[in-house]
Amino acid sequence: MPPGTGVERYAFKLPLPFHFPILTIVGGRRAAEPRTVEFRSVNPDPHPADHVLSVVGIGADGWDGLPETSRSALRTADVLIGGARQLGLLPAAECGGERVPWPSPLRPAVPGLLAAHAGRRVAVLASGDPMFYGIGRALTEEAGADGVRVLPHPSSVSYACARLGWPLEDTETVTLVGRAPASLTGALHDGRRLLVLSAGAATPGEVAGLLTAKGFGPTRMRVLEQLGSVRERVLDGTAGSWAHPPGDPLNVIALECVRAAGALRLGAVPGLPDEAYEHDGQLTKRHVRAATLAALAPAPGELLWDIGGGSGSIAIEWMRTHRSCRAVTVERDPLRAQRIARNAEALGAPGLRVVAAAAPAGLTGLPAPDAVFIGGGLTAPGLLESCWEALPAGGRLVANTVTLESEALLADRYRRHGGELVRLAVAHAVPVGGFTGWRQAMPVTQWSVTKTEGQEQ
Repeated sequence: MPPGTGVERYAFKLPLPFHFPILTIVGGRRAAEPRTVEFRSVNPDPHPADHVLSVVGIGADGWDGLPETSRSALRTADVLIGGARQLGLLPAAECGGERVPWPSPLRPAVPGLLAAHAGRRVAVLASGDPMFYGIGRALTEEAGADGVRVLPHPSSVSYACARLGWPLEDTETVTLVGRAPASLTGALHDGRRLLVLSAGAATPGEVAGLLTAKGFGPTRMRVLEQLGSVRERVLDGTAGSWAHPPGDPLNVIALECVRAAGALRLGAVPGLPDEAYEHDGQLTKRHVRAATLAALAPAPGELLWDIGGGSGSIAIEWMRTHRSCRAVTVERDPLRAQRIARNAEALGAPGLRVVAAAAPAGLTGLPAPDAVFIGGGLTAPGLLESCWEALPAGGRLVANTVTLESEALLADRYRRHGGELVRLAVAHAVPVGGFTGWRQAMPVTQWSVTKTEGQEQ
C-alpha cells in the first residue's frame, strides 16, 4: 500500500479481460480507516480484433443485428467464408473481403480452406452460436481453441425459448441437420418439450409423419420461422393433422409431446418391451437385457462391440442411454443384420453400425471398444481372446450363454480374471387350466469383468 493512499493494488492474470468493481474492505483487530482495494487485469486480450481466424455468429436479422465487435471482424477480414445465405446478409459497402462459399460436404473441406488462406485474416460466418451444433466445433478442432476467435450471436434455440416462454435448461434440443429423422425417436416421451433444429423446409412434414407413426400424433407442433427477423412467423397444429405446406427452410420445430392412447410406451432406461423389436426368436429378453446393460454400464461417448447381434437389442439400448453413445454390432446372418438395421431405425438409433460378418474375423479394423458384449458365438476359436485383447484397461466385457459348453468357458475365464459370474433365471406367470402357474425361461449364465492394467489373456 503506497504510504498515505489507503489503496492496495493487486495484479492478477485472468483468462479474459475482467473488471471488478472497486471494493471497500473494513477489517483488522483495531478500528482503522476504510481501505480501497483495486483489482486490475494485466494479461492482454488473447483474442484481439485482428485475430487471424474469427468465427462470427449471425442471425436472420443480418447485419443490423450484429454488435460492433462482430462487424469490425467482418469489415477487416481479407476472406469471408460462409453459406450463400449468410454471405448475402453482409453489405458489400461494409465488407470488402473475398467471399468464399462453403463447399459440400463441409467438414472435410475445412483443413484445405484454412490452408489455402493461411496468413490472411479470415472471418467465418455461422448461424447463431457457432459452438452450438455449428461450424465452431470443426474450426477449433483444426486450429485449436487459442487459434480461433468466436463471436457468438443468440442461437435459434434461445430465440425459440424466448418466444415460447420455455426455460432453456428444461428444454431438450435435437438436431436433424445432417441426421436421419429417426434420431428424434429416442427423445419422444409423454409430456416432454423438445426443440428440433430443422434441416430445411421439408423437415416439419417429416417430423409430423414420424411422430404419428410412433404413436405421438396428438403432439402439438409449432414451426418458428426466420427467428429474429422481420419475417418471423409461427405455424401451429398437431402432428397427426399437420397440413401446412413446406415453408421457410430456416425454421425450428417446437414439440409438446403427447403419446396417443394405446401407443407402446418406450422408457428412458434399458429393458424395452420385447414387442418393440422385430425378431425371429434371437432376442435377449427384456429382464436379462436390463441386467446386461447394467453390467455393461454405458457412459456418454463410449463405444460398444455387440457380438452375435441377433436382433440388435443390446446395441440399440446402449445407444439410447445417451445420444453420444456409439455401438457396432457384428452378426454373421445377413437377414438378421438387415433386421438389426430396421430395429435401430425404428427405435431411435439409426447411427448403429452393423457388420454382417462372423466374429472374430469381422472385428478386424474396428475402433477399439470401451465395452464388449458377447451374446452368441462364444465357442468360436479365438473370439474371447480377440475381444479381451481389444479392450483397454478399464474396459468391460459381458458375456451371456444358455449352453453348458459356453458356460464352461465362462467359468474358466472367471477363474483366471475374476469379475462376477451370475445365473439369471426369469419366470412368467401363465394360465394353467383355470389357475395360474410359473413358466421358467432358460437360465442365462452371465460373466462380467472389468479389465485392469497388465491383465493378460
